[in-house]
Amino acid sequence: MQSATDNVHNAVPLLRPIVFLFLLLLCLSPVAPGFGASQDLSQLQTQLQSAKEAADKPAIIELSRRILAIAPNDSSVWDTLAQTELETDDLDRLEQTLDAWQKAVRHPPAAIEDFRGDLADRRKDYQNAERYWLAFLASKPRPADAATEYDNLANLCATQQRWEDHAVYRDKAIAAQDSATRRVARAIALLRLHKWDAAYADLAKANKMDATDSEVKEWLPQFERLQGFLPQIKALDAQIEKSPDDVGLLLDRARVFTLADRPLLALEDVQHALKLQPASIRARIQTAEALIDVDRVDDAAKLEVGRDLRRGKDKHVTEQTLLELGAFDTRLLANPKDDDALVERSKMLRELRQFTLALADARGALAINDKSANAHFEAARDLDGLGQQKEALEQARIATELDPGNPEKWFFRGLLERQRANFNAAIESQTRSLEIEESLVALAEREQCERRIGKIHEADADLRRIRELAPQQE
Repeated sequence: MQSATDNVHNAVPLLRPIVFLFLLLLCLSPVAPGFGASQDLSQLQTQLQSAKEAADKPAIIELSRRILAIAPNDSSVWDTLAQTELETDDLDRLEQTLDAWQKAVRHPPAAIEDFRGDLADRRKDYQNAERYWLAFLASKPRPADAATEYDNLANLCATQQRWEDHAVYRDKAIAAQDSATRRVARAIALLRLHKWDAAYADLAKANKMDATDSEVKEWLPQFERLQGFLPQIKALDAQIEKSPDDVGLLLDRARVFTLADRPLLALEDVQHALKLQPASIRARIQTAEALIDVDRVDDAAKLEVGRDLRRGKDKHVTEQTLLELGAFDTRLLANPKDDDALVERSKMLRELRQFTLALADARGALAINDKSANAHFEAARDLDGLGQQKEALEQARIATELDPGNPEKWFFRGLLERQRANFNAAIESQTRSLEIEESLVALAEREQCERRIGKIHEADADLRRIRELAPQQE
């Protein structure tokens, strides 16, 4: 039998679970959440700071959302979340975040308008981007923030090629907070407006403000190069002001811009010229050259000009080539049925390695005169350049039939026949070429074909003749 003392002793442990359950219920009661949430919030904020220091963007986004679930009025965390979603290009989530932020706080901050502008800009909705950014500026932000927003607006206008507005926003950015970088940006804007003296004044000011600025160091040599061409440019400016639709003047000024390594300025002039005279091959070639120079190869291809456009030693299409193309353009503008001009222009385009355009001219000539041996010959050369040897051979055959006394046409026909492994025909064609006019290249071609089909005696005879004509040739 247990004593009373034992019963009292045994009763004590029974109270401990009851106390524990009471405390647990207290922690889970409506009175307790503030204490637990406060601890959670503090811990999450510490983790968020660590994520920021580590630039762990997925963690920043997740932790920000957890914090906002507890403290939805914290605009600084909303700002962090929105900025990170913008940086990770999560635009749909960003839109949701901005809508939620707008509803969560009593007085939505102007930063929401700024973010909405960024979102619209990323989506290429430039009209709304400008509207939101202007709304942000209406809240009278700090000068540094205002200057940055004006920079954004200027860049938006540049994307849309609104050069006057572009310059106005550059002015406002400088008025909000001047800097060497912004002076350079406005100088570039003034170049697009052909306000040369004002542009150089801004660059000089930028250089004086901070000669070590990266933008100053990048652009100063480019302005110095352009300066050497300004006398020509200003003279053309004056002429174009009097005759704004003169295609020749526009192309001449574009050429100067190209030589001065200002392809964007060149592009404006050549596109204007091409719009005025769509049939101008010179305008097309210069437009494509400018596009290639600004890495818009796909746009150049739309003009049927490839990146393999042949250029001179200065890495530009030569002046003489452009002048000759322009002369043919003028001839064809006066007489679209001038098949000889089309053939000659086709040859020039082939020499520029633009076989598609060259073939179009050759076919244009054939549409006017299908008995033109030269047009058939150019078509053969162009087709060969496009890798269409079978079609090229057919055109070469017609060319030799129409003009059997031309050694060059027979020689080229022989080349095509050799490429198609018809060595007997190739030998015959080279023989016809040699009978009209002896040449080393035709002898060499015939000698190779003769060896391919085992005519060693004839090949050796050709080789001896090659050595007689040119002892140094082996």
